Amino acid sequence: MKIAYHDIYAHPLPADHRFPMVKYELIPAQLLREGIISHEQLFMPEAATEEVILATHTADWWKKLRDQALSDKEQRHIGFRQSPRLTQREIVIAQGTIDIALHALDHGIGFNVAGGTHHAFADRGEGFCLLNDFAIAANYLRQQKKVKKVLITDLDVHQGNGTAALFAGNDHVFTFSMHGAHNYPFHKETSDLDIPLPDGMTDSPYLQLLEDTLPRLIDQVKPDIVCYLSGVDVLETDRFGKLKVSAEGCRQRDEIVFSLLHRHGIPCAVAMGGGYSTRISDIVNAHCNTFKTGLSIYGF
Repeated sequence: MKIAYHDIYAHPLPADHRFPMVKYELIPAQLLREGIISHEQLFMPEAATEEVILATHTADWWKKLRDQALSDKEQRHIGFRQSPRLTQREIVIAQGTIDIALHALDHGIGFNVAGGTHHAFADRGEGFCLLNDFAIAANYLRQQKKVKKVLITDLDVHQGNGTAALFAGNDHVFTFSMHGAHNYPFHKETSDLDIPLPDGMTDSPYLQLLEDTLPRLIDQVKPDIVCYLSGVDVLETDRFGKLKVSAEGCRQRDEIVFSLLHRHGIPCAVAMGGGYSTRISDIVNAHCNTFKTGLSIYGF
């Protein structure tokens, strides 16, 4: 089992910034400390090539990122100040997601400690996302003829609007987003399947909805790989999530996804997505549970 991790993932931010960047250091550290993984399982991805990026994003957008030419408005929409290191971070994350998707095809499952940058469109970024790593990986796998059909399962509390727009009308990539109805982004795009959730939804109805939906999608789409965005901003402790899912409910969500895919022999590429609980330990513990659950079910 190989897990994509690079120290560039933890990008320096102002002390009062609301994005919990430190989680990218704490997740692998906790997994190592608890003996869930070994140092040998972590690998540092290279940077994605320009050719790979341009298969998903426009040349104008990539040039802005590469040349540090974002306007103040574009930087506000993203939520980060531009820098060469930030751009490098994004292209390393994107390559990490490609690498763990390829690993999943061979070994059943692969994890990226970062990723899930689902608010990035072909020609713009927003919501802490500059490049769309799952879109880049899905297009790469298709172009390399590694797969015919991809199912992107986005269980972050925020709709995967960039992903939905990127694959609108694409018969080879099916986009599924189960997200807060009254949460960011306030203008939703149209995924192949959107399930908007009411504020305050608790474990039982949330998990039942997933159990009723995902098996049907697997039968309908018949994917060669599932890209799973396992955001933990569904937690009741999340500052922005508006749902009431417990830590155990979040773990059971992961168990539903991994058990179903393993039972059907479908490879799964996992990226962490968002999480904004006040206590960083709540975020890290929930992300670590995703690793623990997936590794256990897939027999690692």
